[in-house]
Amino acid sequence: MRILAIGDFHGEFPKKFEKLIKKEKIDAILSNGDYTPFSLRKIYFKKVYIKQDEISLWEVIGKGKYKRITSRDLKNGERILKKLNNFGIPIFTVLGNMDYPFGDDVRDFSKKEMKRWDWKWEKDRLQFYPKAIKKYKNIRRVDYSRAKFGEYVIIGARGHSAPGRIKSKAYKKHKKILDKLFKKFKNSKIIFLTHNMLYKTKLDFVTSKKAHKAVQRQHVGSKMFRRIVDKYQPRLHLGGHIDEGMGKQKIGKTLSVNCGPAHEGKAAIIELDEGKIRKIRFVK
Repeated sequence: MRILAIGDFHGEFPKKFEKLIKKEKIDAILSNGDYTPFSLRKIYFKKVYIKQDEISLWEVIGKGKYKRITSRDLKNGERILKKLNNFGIPIFTVLGNMDYPFGDDVRDFSKKEMKRWDWKWEKDRLQFYPKAIKKYKNIRRVDYSRAKFGEYVIIGARGHSAPGRIKSKAYKKHKKILDKLFKKFKNSKIIFLTHNMLYKTKLDFVTSKKAHKAVQRQHVGSKMFRRIVDKYQPRLHLGGHIDEGMGKQKIGKTLSVNCGPAHEGKAAIIELDEGKIRKIRFVK
């Protein structure tokens, strides 16, 4: 079986992938998400990033501007889903942090923070991708769930850009879901598909000078995902999020792969046979 590991599109789908998927006779695509552009990136990191527990982006720029720009970004992101679906092969995906999933898998939210979600449009925005994905027959979302493909079980988890607060109720709740899935399929050939990378590897280390200074030279992968891999040792782990972390690393018996950012024309082709990883080639 030949799979294409890809993600971090940010509204872009380079034409090279259209030829590559056909030429390489890809059997399935595993996407780590981030379909959406982030047009408000600069102002977010300047005004909100450090204070995100206290203030939302729409409170800085106003609801009208926020809604207009975010709506456009979401529509551009859905264009990527449509392109993927048109290949007519199975697509398995999780949501990236830029696809606006709720962050209740990494930390607890205070009552003050939850009051911001009284704005109906903001609540509806959280459901944009869950609803959009259901339109496309070839795409299946596996966030904190699983899917069967051939001899493999794909278990997925969405991701934010934080290691996670391991003492939070949110962390414990979602780790319990993953524990249950991995125990249920312990005798299966598992591929673990996540958006963020595993914590404290060479694949989650921020070296980009464009990154916010608060995370430069830091490991920002997920502690939850790292603990799951350490404990259950799936055959393969696929993720992204850290653009400069493209590459592979063995974590015990697990091969962890950061497939690189699709918006830069990067991905990974992985050949699997009888549960073994026969070959991996990075597309650059």
